[in-house]
Amino acid sequence: MNMNRGWFIVFEGCDGSGKTTVSQGVYQNLIDKGYPVIYTREPGGIDIAEQIRKVILDPKNTEMDSRTEALLYAASRRQHLVQKVLPALNEHKIVICDRFLFSSLAYQGYARNIGVDEVLKINEFAIEGHMPDTTIFLDVLPEVGLSRISTRTFKDRLDQENMDFHQRVFDGYMLVNERFGQDIVKFDANRTPEEIINDITAYIEKLVK
Repeated sequence: MNMNRGWFIVFEGCDGSGKTTVSQGVYQNLIDKGYPVIYTREPGGIDIAEQIRKVILDPKNTEMDSRTEALLYAASRRQHLVQKVLPALNEHKIVICDRFLFSSLAYQGYARNIGVDEVLKINEFAIEGHMPDTTIFLDVLPEVGLSRISTRTFKDRLDQENMDFHQRVFDGYMLVNERFGQDIVKFDANRTPEEIINDITAYIEKLVK
């Protein structure tokens, strides 16, 4: 492991990329293999951040301004980082996190037209340089992701956005991959969850050894 702390590993991807299923499967694999690992998510992971999550994703909050949305994500991220992620890293644990900074750059920065640099700035204030050791990007075409979302019984405020918005999220992620590619590892998410989970588990084991 890192000499003085654990490993911060983030999973990213468009809605319907299988991110939650895969990240939880990888977490379970690592637990079964005896690694000191915790699983968490954004927005959320702790009480204050989960309360903010409810506000952001509530389908009733249709009047939410896009900058308000970006600031709420950054506020939730800050609290989650200081209260859950950093303490676990200081205990030399592997932290598996479903979403982090790059989600905000793709969704709010690009898809909401606020500007990637503007959203990056407010998040730099929030995270104070605490970037993931690696970001795993689950690569799937937006139409594949949307066909998966369509089967969900409950759709949150972002799930309910139109195809154009989800296409822009995909384009935003492509931009983020270009700009921060040295910190991102892409995995083809068009395969079965088992295949992807096993591939990523092997990658993480190599990384932490």
